[in-house]
Amino acid sequence: MFTNGNRKYLFAEKKETIAMADVTLRTFLHPRNWYALLILACVIVISWLPQPVLWILGNALGWFFSLFNSPARRVASRNIELCFPELSPDERRRLVRRHLRASGVAVLNLGVAWFAPAWRLRRVVTLRDEHHLNAALANGRNVILLAPHFIGLDIGGIRVSMDQKVVSMYRRSRSPLLEYLFQRRGRFGAVMVMHLASLRTLLKSIRDGMWFYYLPDQDIGERSSVFAPFFGVPAATVTALSRIAESTNAAVVPCTTRILPYGRGCEVRFHPALENFPGGDPAEDARRMNREIEQWVREMPEQYLWSYRRFKTRPNNEPSLYSKK
Repeated sequence: MFTNGNRKYLFAEKKETIAMADVTLRTFLHPRNWYALLILACVIVISWLPQPVLWILGNALGWFFSLFNSPARRVASRNIELCFPELSPDERRRLVRRHLRASGVAVLNLGVAWFAPAWRLRRVVTLRDEHHLNAALANGRNVILLAPHFIGLDIGGIRVSMDQKVVSMYRRSRSPLLEYLFQRRGRFGAVMVMHLASLRTLLKSIRDGMWFYYLPDQDIGERSSVFAPFFGVPAATVTALSRIAESTNAAVVPCTTRILPYGRGCEVRFHPALENFPGGDPAEDARRMNREIEQWVREMPEQYLWSYRRFKTRPNNEPSLYSKK
């Protein structure tokens, strides 16, 4: 159990958060959304399947999609080729297949994350090394959870929000179905701040004791980014982490979620807070963040989100790394 004293929490302004009334189940009663209602029903039913069954079905789903030359498979193959040049072609292909099978398990576990009751979510997802969090809180620091894009990050973030008020960011979707599912991330009181909204609400929330569940390893273009090596490849890397940490007197505590094999559920692991962070140079802090993420990726390479175009933006208008050969 986390310990943080008697802190007060400031919830974000309504215009900058997910308005829960925007998309409700009633939305799907309209005939144009009946397909989404069917998908929702399937997701809810799947969420009640035992974890070993979800693991078997998820592996089968991932294996099935690995048979096709889908965009996700192509991007994952290219990313793994760029990041693990020391592997042989056969080793890289096997890693891609392992990634797709693990992704199938993660997709089916989204139903658990979004719809399973609290008691089942606590049983499925375990927390490890919470003493790193308590150490940061004992020093009077606020907390930023550095959560890289591992495939289990949704279920991990929702599990953390059951014990602590959490604030996070999201991009609004035009799809009513996706928007409704994104809302489910806040079902235990987490506040979701729109990605392009003012940072004022976010900073106030952190200063008032909410933990910031932050996913910074994404390519949002050159603006507000520097090119920092990620597995030796220059990657557009946001510098906001060090600035937010400095502004809010927050300890940056890395947080990774692992899907355990054979249906044993998931595990959220907290790592020691980054020492001497921020260091005064946002560009160097960004490089350090990438080095830290690399370390965790190497521990479970099949569970990183390789299907994301991490190297989309290129320095000096270099050609795309994802062009078809």
